[in-house]
Amino acid sequence: MLAPRQQETGAHEAVPAETKVPPFDTKRLDALLDEQGIDVLLATSKHNVQYLLGGYRFFFFDYMDAIGVSRYLPVLVYQKGKPENTAYVGYRLESYEKQLGRFWPRRVETTAGDSASAIRKAIEHIKGLGGPIAKVGVEAPFLPWDSAKSLQDGLGNCEIVDALLPLERLRARKTQGEIAKLREASERVVASMLAVFERTAPGMTKRDLVDRLRKEEVGRDLTFEYCLITAGTSLNRAPSDQRLEAGDIISLDSGGNYHGYIGDLCRMGILGEPDAELVELLGIIDEIQQRARRPIRQGAAGGDIFSAAHELVDASPHRGYLEFVAHGMGLVSHEAPRLTSKGPVPYPAYDEARPLEADMVISIETTMAHPKRGFVKLEDTVVVTKDGCVGLGDLGRGWNRAGG
Repeated sequence: MLAPRQQETGAHEAVPAETKVPPFDTKRLDALLDEQGIDVLLATSKHNVQYLLGGYRFFFFDYMDAIGVSRYLPVLVYQKGKPENTAYVGYRLESYEKQLGRFWPRRVETTAGDSASAIRKAIEHIKGLGGPIAKVGVEAPFLPWDSAKSLQDGLGNCEIVDALLPLERLRARKTQGEIAKLREASERVVASMLAVFERTAPGMTKRDLVDRLRKEEVGRDLTFEYCLITAGTSLNRAPSDQRLEAGDIISLDSGGNYHGYIGDLCRMGILGEPDAELVELLGIIDEIQQRARRPIRQGAAGGDIFSAAHELVDASPHRGYLEFVAHGMGLVSHEAPRLTSKGPVPYPAYDEARPLEADMVISIETTMAHPKRGFVKLEDTVVVTKDGCVGLGDLGRGWNRAGG
């Protein structure tokens, strides 16, 4: 049996240097790497490096990776079964973070100035590790060409493979600390949306609303990522100079990031009062959302979520313009559990027939692109529990009257 997950540290919290305790379940990672035959793992994405370092994210490159003629490339090297051999290669300015004791690995290099020098340091470390190393796992989509080529040249006797699956499976079950961050992210995104609806008035543009939402989210200590917005009967979801009119419906679908964790939800507003048809349409959406929640619990097959939702979607007179999707949430939008290969972001449905696990986090979203009334959508985030699921940021799910 796998050991229970150790409690993660919060973002930018110092890990005392003398403890050297990895902030994740090393036995689980070892087992996942063993399934893929991987001897050494190289994590180079900011989200996986953050996870493996226990919440640390270098503030200098939080928004932009490019610098000079290259880019920031954090590298964490982990040898299967030997967490004491872990090394972290960071940018030269991370020497200040090292002085503050931010890192748990015993070896921390903060001399890299670009992606090429970072990967050279990682290669040196790998060559100095004991034991046979036949297969090295990397994050293929997050390894620049110059670094990948250097890795192949420098470790020519090793097979280089993609390590997406073991890293994704490691993150699939969230710690209580991660769930707390996802709850904060979700609640703050919804609170920001409700504040925007309250201040919305005829004559404002869609771009005005998005600008206001950005300010509301930033004011709640979120990193604003995006807002998809519709207004009136238009199905166009881009911010624009379209002006709102009395009676218009509004959808706000936004992602706000809290210490690396994503709150991604959609809520509806209206400039006036919804008529009976609009009440019915949002009621249909809500019923599908609630039906999708019913099978969610520890041990249920991931695909049961879609089966439950499609009982209503397929029977609806609006099925021609209804769409339902569910996916995992965490450090990455659309992460494990992977529940379908047919959604807007397609990938192999690894978890469709596999049992859900407690503390997985799932986004469920139902969209109606009504040809006459416009775009109607709800997107919710839920945490899988032993006996069911718990919603995060479940406020404002009805028609929110704009302008107070």
